[in-house]
Amino acid sequence: MARFNTTKTTKVTFTVLSVCMAAFLATACGSNQDGASTTTPATSTAPAATAAATATPAPAVDKVIKDGMGHDVKVPASPKAVIASYLEDPLLTLGIKPIVQWSVKETSVQDYLQTQLAGVPTIASTLPVESILKATPDFMIVGNESAVEKGLYEQYSKVVPTFVLGSEVIGDYRKTLLKMGEILNKTDAANAALKKYDQKVTDTKAKLAPIIGDKKVAILWVTNKNFYVVNGKVASGAVAYGDLGLKLPNILAVLPEAKANWVPISLEKLAQLDADYIFLVNSDKGQAGNLEDPLWKNVPAVKSGKVFEIEKSSSWLYNGVIAGERVMDDIVKFIK
Repeated sequence: MARFNTTKTTKVTFTVLSVCMAAFLATACGSNQDGASTTTPATSTAPAATAAATATPAPAVDKVIKDGMGHDVKVPASPKAVIASYLEDPLLTLGIKPIVQWSVKETSVQDYLQTQLAGVPTIASTLPVESILKATPDFMIVGNESAVEKGLYEQYSKVVPTFVLGSEVIGDYRKTLLKMGEILNKTDAANAALKKYDQKVTDTKAKLAPIIGDKKVAILWVTNKNFYVVNGKVASGAVAYGDLGLKLPNILAVLPEAKANWVPISLEKLAQLDADYIFLVNSDKGQAGNLEDPLWKNVPAVKSGKVFEIEKSSSWLYNGVIAGERVMDDIVKFIK
């Protein structure tokens, strides 16, 4: 009968157990190392997630802003029904569609904006209080002080918070856009629009420089058989002379400081115009008028065939980034 050697068996068993234990520990250590490599990135992303959550902008709140006339105006956090008569260009630039749009006798509107203002009803340019009541706005922006004279501001402000930009702001389309952006919590949109606009100015200047050079450009408007010359600081004048740096003709240089956007000028004065190019906004198209007068036909640019007629539905009579971009497109189209 065989005898079982317990001492030898015990030694073998211990040796096997030791090897197994070592293998187990090695595997466990390897697993821990792998685990550490996968766990660490997850831990490191936590601060980023926290930062992202922290960066989320706080909800807009009502605020009080002093307007151009010194009124403290309570501006809703997120106005939903805005009236900004004759300021539709900057309003649309900020991505806001008004609830009514400027008009004269419900027929004359800003034609160049009608695609964006499709379906928006008109309101008289005089802003009757009853029309404002009917429109039920929650905020209204008015351009000039003259629009709220004779107690109108008090009447408006009883109906809706009313902010007057004032003449100092309204005379500059850039200031107008930036101020409206500030009021309506759209400063980023205003800055982005101006950056895009300025790039277009740079591109347009590069296209025109080899063609126009130092030649002089005049912008005229004929309506009701009368001629007007643009104030060089507003509308298409601000774009052509201010942004693009086109050279002024002699007449604009000698005109008195103009307060109106468009200044009347006689045919006799126009006969002295030394412009090489004339852009003519013709609201009398199809009518016999001053364009048949010998004085007009003797203007140098007319004689040389450098008069470019602009439709009255164009943006040349108006202020704003949208208007200005289209003026630049027109100039390039005609000059090239």
